Formats: sequence, structure tokens, C-alpha cells
Amino acid sequence: MEAVDVVGTPPSGALARVWRGVGRAVTFVAGDHGLLLGVSVLGGLALLAIFGPILWPKDPLAIDVGASLQAPSWSHPMGTDGVGRDVFARFLEGARISLVVGSVVVVVGAIIGGFAGILAGVSGGWLDSATMRVMDAILAFPPLILAMAVCVGLGASLKTAALGVMLTTIPYYARLLRSEVLRIRTLPFIEAAYALGAGRRRIMLRHVVPHVVSTMLIQAAAVFGYAILTLAALGFVGLGAQVPTPEWGTMITDGLQYFLTGQWWIGVFPGLGVLLAVIAASLIADRVRDILDPRGRYAHV
Repeated sequence: MEAVDVVGTPPSGALARVWRGVGRAVTFVAGDHGLLLGVSVLGGLALLAIFGPILWPKDPLAIDVGASLQAPSWSHPMGTDGVGRDVFARFLEGARISLVVGSVVVVVGAIIGGFAGILAGVSGGWLDSATMRVMDAILAFPPLILAMAVCVGLGASLKTAALGVMLTTIPYYARLLRSEVLRIRTLPFIEAAYALGAGRRRIMLRHVVPHVVSTMLIQAAAVFGYAILTLAALGFVGLGAQVPTPEWGTMITDGLQYFLTGQWWIGVFPGLGVLLAVIAASLIADRVRDILDPRGRYAHV
């Protein structure tokens, strides 16, 4: 039976294929408990970040000294901090900051690192060697130390923290995709394209890029959790978002001085936010890797 849209006319073939693809994706996610859990947790945090400030419109920066250090209650679901700011409002704003900045780091790192890796793998020669030596130089530094050095050199802020984290992710995309391109270059259809006179640009865009998208998606899912955790770590040591910005890492630092005196909620709730986001991203990365593995048990699903 042909699908019919809301006005009674049959949709185009492309639109029908899109809807069928979405339906299969939803069914597949619902049938994979690990993937469903990861998507649900990360999706829940995203919904809180988007709609939370609408449903809970308290100002995360508003100071009310008279209401300081109040325990969680109906009026303050996550309590208040040392100067009376609502922790729940700050948690919601921190979720928005962490998810948005983490997504930007993933996307920009994937674009730059992926392009460098694909170009190096397809071109070979001196360009390949020069690109890989630059990536090796970046990899010579521990990722967190390099991100801290960027923040110290450019000034501690959320933007420089994001820049530092993004810089540390680029070599991983580049080396991974370069190795994948080198593998794909040996396949018969690439040799046939060269034999038919196709140029490097056409081979890269038409034959190589579609075959490395799955590898890039797996790496991006893994990098997302790393980006959120590293941004929180930089905020924790004072090199990321600065006070009073309600970023999860700075909130954990703020809560340390009160933890031993019984006001645990100031640092515990943002810590749980980081934990849930990283675990959810790791679950998604793990399941996506298994699903997209051509030799795995999902290969013929």
C-alpha cells in the first residue's frame, strides 16, 4: 500500500525512503538496549538543556545571600550554593554549555582532522609525510596537558578551553581516517577508477569519503564524551569557564569547599551530570562501533 501524506497526496519517492529509513532506525534503536539507554540519557540531558530554562526560569546567576546553602527542596530541587544561587538552574545552564561546546568540538575536530587524514591518504608523498609529522608533534603532548597549555597561553576561558580540546582531537581523526583511506586505496574499485582516468578529487569525494563516514561517526561518538570530560577537567582546575559561568567543572570546584561541611549537593549534582553524559556517549560509541562493523553480528541486519 502506497504511503499517503496528511493532505492525501502520495509523497515523493525520496521522502518515502527517508521516512522508511527513520522508521527502521527508531525500530533498531528500540531493539538495542545499550544503544537505547545511551540515546535516552543523552537525549534527556539535551532536552533539559533546551527546555529546562523555560520550565525552570530562575536566573542561574541571581544571588540571594539569605537563601544560601539550602538543602534540596521543592523550591530548590538541587539546593542552593554559598551565595544563594539555585543549583538546579545552574545545572541546566551547565548542561547547555557542556553539550553545545562538546558538539562544536566534535564537529570542528572531525572536519579539520578528517579532511587532513583523507587528503594525506589519497595524496601520499610529501603531503602525507608532512601532515603526519604535524599530527605526531601534537600527539607528543598528553592531551590534557596540551589543552591546559593552550588555555594558559591564550588566557583561561571557555573559548580557549574548547580550542584546546579541539586541537587534541584533530590528530586522532587524521591518523584514523588516513589508515582507513590507505586500506581503501588497495581495493579493486579504486584501482579501476584510477584506470578509467578519474582524478584524485573525484576519487576522494565519490569513492573514498562515503566509505570512511562510518569510521568518522564512531570516532565522533567517542570524542564527544572525551570533550565533555576534558572541558569539565579544565573548568575544575580554573582554566576553562570562569566564575560565575555555570559550567559543570567550575560548579564541582565551587562545591569542594562545602562538601566536608555537609553541603554535598553543590558539587555532586554537576558531577552526576558529567558522569551521565560521559557514560551515555561511551555507550553510544560502543554500540555504534559494533553496529557499523562489517564483520560484526549486525553486518546483515
